[in-house]
Amino acid sequence: MRSYSPDLTPPWKKPKPVPTVEAETDLVVEEAATGFCGAVIRCEAGTVTLEDRFGKHRVFPLEPRGFLLDGKVVTLVRPSAASPARPTRTASGSVAVPGARARVARAGRIYVEGRHDAELVERVWGDDLRIEGVVVEYLEGIDDLPAIVTDFAPDAEARLGILVDHLVPGSKESRIAAAVSSEYALVVGHPYIDVWEAVKPSSVGIAGWPRVPRGQDWKTGVCRSLGWPENTGAAWQRILSSVHSYRDLEPELLGRVEELIDFVTAPQD
Repeated sequence: MRSYSPDLTPPWKKPKPVPTVEAETDLVVEEAATGFCGAVIRCEAGTVTLEDRFGKHRVFPLEPRGFLLDGKVVTLVRPSAASPARPTRTASGSVAVPGARARVARAGRIYVEGRHDAELVERVWGDDLRIEGVVVEYLEGIDDLPAIVTDFAPDAEARLGILVDHLVPGSKESRIAAAVSSEYALVVGHPYIDVWEAVKPSSVGIAGWPRVPRGQDWKTGVCRSLGWPENTGAAWQRILSSVHSYRDLEPELLGRVEELIDFVTAPQD
């Protein structure tokens, strides 16, 4: 006859149960041992492949307590065949909020240089911006930015974030940015001549963005070099249609847009 040995381990010493989460595509997790953070792009028997914001892939075993989801330990498992496909992340990589209603627009704004910039921001961050109530407007260039900022009069209740193309030391853009920056007006930028270059060439299906000689219209020169029809509007639609998420954009743009969203939505002092 078997003897029975009761479990005398105090409850506070017993490991807490860890939730099991299906490793669905686009779920963003952190591998506990290495700190590698990325979105699930593939889950096979015993392993999961993650892709970080810079396009780097890592394969990890599906081990118990092996991952962090929103800072909490979880055990990833292979999705069941019957699991309904649903987006868990927005195009920017943020947690999706199904059925969320758009917030009433804030007084603060994000300004970008042109229509193409605005359309690209909308394509990747549109869901996030609607939830946060942030409106994006375009300037058609930044030569008049000092007057625009003065007229807007940013303050604690209406912060102004501005995204500038080709913001490099010594440029016209850098001088204008320095003139308008303040406690409630943040100017950030990327190093590219035009926001087209912020889309990864691999996403567009080209080897790289061509160099255009000085004095030529940059967009027209790009079309000529790539053998595309010299219709910059059509070229932009071709580029924009190749963008599906943050993975299609260069990190130099990703970080700046998220910085502006954080700035404009910062709580009042």
